[in-house]
Amino acid sequence: MRIVLALGGNALLARGQALTAENQRQNIQKAAESIAAIAQNNEIIVVHGNGPQVGMLMEQNAVYHSSSPETTPYPMDVLGAETCGMVGYMLQQEIKNIDNSLNIATIVTQTIVSSDDPAFSNPTKFVGPIYNSEDAANIMMNSDKIFKADGNNFRRVVPSPQPKDIVELNQVETLLNAGNIVIACGGGGVPVEVKDGKYTGIECVIDKDLTAELLAEKLNAEMFIILTDGSVYKDFGQETQQEMKIATPQGLSEFDFPAGSMGPKIDAVCKFVNSMKGDAAIGSLFDLNGIIGHQSGTLITKGEGIQYYQ
Repeated sequence: MRIVLALGGNALLARGQALTAENQRQNIQKAAESIAAIAQNNEIIVVHGNGPQVGMLMEQNAVYHSSSPETTPYPMDVLGAETCGMVGYMLQQEIKNIDNSLNIATIVTQTIVSSDDPAFSNPTKFVGPIYNSEDAANIMMNSDKIFKADGNNFRRVVPSPQPKDIVELNQVETLLNAGNIVIACGGGGVPVEVKDGKYTGIECVIDKDLTAELLAEKLNAEMFIILTDGSVYKDFGQETQQEMKIATPQGLSEFDFPAGSMGPKIDAVCKFVNSMKGDAAIGSLFDLNGIIGHQSGTLITKGEGIQYYQ
């Protein structure tokens, strides 16, 4: 079965965890175990997030610029490309360490967006470390950065436009057909726009779940799985919360999911199911076998209504 896995940046780096290489590698080792366990019997494409990672590079940019004003900060498209190399390298190495018979390739991919996208006037994509309300307010007062609530904390938000196309799609298909696990479109892909036939980077972060869905459609994947903290819930975080076992695009349309977190994931899985290519799922990275076997996570499929775990 051809499966596109969308691996959240927060699954690779736990919420509130220090942004160290050691912490990332430890989490990536766990991710690699789950991926390697299903790789022998399936074609796997991995799309990883980069919110914490690109946010860290942005912070490092700012610190370096303060001590060396002539060194202008690198733009977000370049930082995104850096995270593709960093996370891709760790993933492919750790998957190989678990099963040396597997072939893994990481490819830096460009994703086309439009500078006219309305997302540029309403930033929603979380990047970087968490802050308390006081620190976030102080930063906003002294810069052009925008922060929004992420649970009980605050994180910076940047524009997240819709992905239009994937420049290196043919190369991804070639690597996949050659028997590789392919790590592609990291962080949603490096954001670019096309003007006068030329590609140029653009300042934003594309939601990796939406790019992963686009990739799944274009590669004719049979299943699209978003791996995050867990399943989809009704009334998440409240005493009345219920874990969804099976959901449909129609059923999910009756709920209001947060734009900066679960909302794009729901949009992505519903779009894939509505494309009639196959089913989708949302669940924990560490329940991947169970998700594929419909024993854990939330399966999104055609039909009506919602079924809950008992």
